[in-house]
Amino acid sequence: MTRTTVKELIAGDRLNKEVLLKGWVRTKRGNRQVAFIAVNDGTSIHNIQVVAEAEKFSEELVKNITTGSSVAVRGILVESPGKGQNVEIHADQISLLGGCDPEVYPLQKKGHSFEFLREIAHLRFRTNTFGAVFRIRHALSFAIHQYFNDKGFYYLHTPIITASDAEGAGAMFRVTTLDLNNLPRDEAQQLDFSRDFFGRSTNLTVSGQLEGELGALALSSIYTFGPTFRAENSNTPRHVAEFWMIEPEMAFYDIYDNMDLAEDFLKYLVKYALEHCADDLDFLNRMIDKELLERLNFIVENTFVRKSYTEAVDVLMASGHKFEFPVQWGNDLQAEHERYLVEVAFRRPVILTDYPAEIKSFYMKQNEGGKTVRAMDVLFPKIGEIIGGSQREEDYDKLVNRMREMNIPEDELWWYLETRKFGTVEHSGFGLGFERLLMFVTGMSNIRDVIPFPRTPKNAEF
Repeated sequence: MTRTTVKELIAGDRLNKEVLLKGWVRTKRGNRQVAFIAVNDGTSIHNIQVVAEAEKFSEELVKNITTGSSVAVRGILVESPGKGQNVEIHADQISLLGGCDPEVYPLQKKGHSFEFLREIAHLRFRTNTFGAVFRIRHALSFAIHQYFNDKGFYYLHTPIITASDAEGAGAMFRVTTLDLNNLPRDEAQQLDFSRDFFGRSTNLTVSGQLEGELGALALSSIYTFGPTFRAENSNTPRHVAEFWMIEPEMAFYDIYDNMDLAEDFLKYLVKYALEHCADDLDFLNRMIDKELLERLNFIVENTFVRKSYTEAVDVLMASGHKFEFPVQWGNDLQAEHERYLVEVAFRRPVILTDYPAEIKSFYMKQNEGGKTVRAMDVLFPKIGEIIGGSQREEDYDKLVNRMREMNIPEDELWWYLETRKFGTVEHSGFGLGFERLLMFVTGMSNIRDVIPFPRTPKNAEF
């Protein structure tokens, strides 16, 4: 007999039919006459109640069915008279697939802190919260590919191992096969990377953007979606060393086209989650963040405000609000400033443009006069910046001059510069941190809780 999932059973179209359920026991209660066993197989936030009458099963079997054990159940799916459930299974056969010692199983029926659950990340998927989070992670991964495919974009796999630092900020993980106990050195006693696997110094990528631009300047519109790495010694709730980025790059797009795409993309993803993850979001709204659904609908229902960085600074300085970090033209905006703009000043999502050139990357297109660049940040409630992007500088001479100003070696990015020699066009793109999006959509407050196995300083467990 073919197994039926909890998700399928809850739909109710197999009512009064024999079904086969396989899953893990969440709870068991009852008396000598009957046992009520809640079973979950990870396909839904909901459990299926299995009714096991004592006359059909041995006392030893029922005793050995404990929280955490796995079972296979055959029985009839019927309407349930109990509250909070539409259907239940009246069991005719139960097989114990895998026992579980309740004395040592760490996920008993009680509240567990997220800190504790990170220590048992191999088991935290079985909790209601993390089941919901990772089902939503899957749904949004699928939605990202569907959105760009429907828009005519091409999925480009940019390299994970790279010799360039796209952001020019360092903090990269080195990739090497050199013997660390016998490192080769040249005459100047510098590491001799010519003897390394790639014949040069290489690292794990911090961004697929630069390579993504190469694809866009031939295929028109591409996107990348893959892992990126930052070797920052940071233990904040917003940072991990390994995370996933979505980075579309579009030829023939100016900054306004870029803003339109970013707004449409974010609204699509939030709406997709609301439509396809309703049960999980309802659970998270009740148990994690009681304002979650209100914020998600806020994104879908409101047109994003578009202001320049200068206008935003003027609003912040005129607000009279006491910020922890000072507001001054030329300083980068902090999360508290960004959230004030969204949550207090405009009460809508905000896109800021035209940032000072000195606080932005070398590849951003310069505005007239060179004081500002066509950068673009999308700001959300509670989280601040969720997307960062720009129109890219297509002028070869301006790009070279900017790289020299920022001490970025031209010889390492010769291939990037050559695209500005051969049929250059205006083009734009942006980056969306997938985990940052998931924090917003799920209401989780720590980035370690929206990625299956977080990589942080001094922690590479699992």
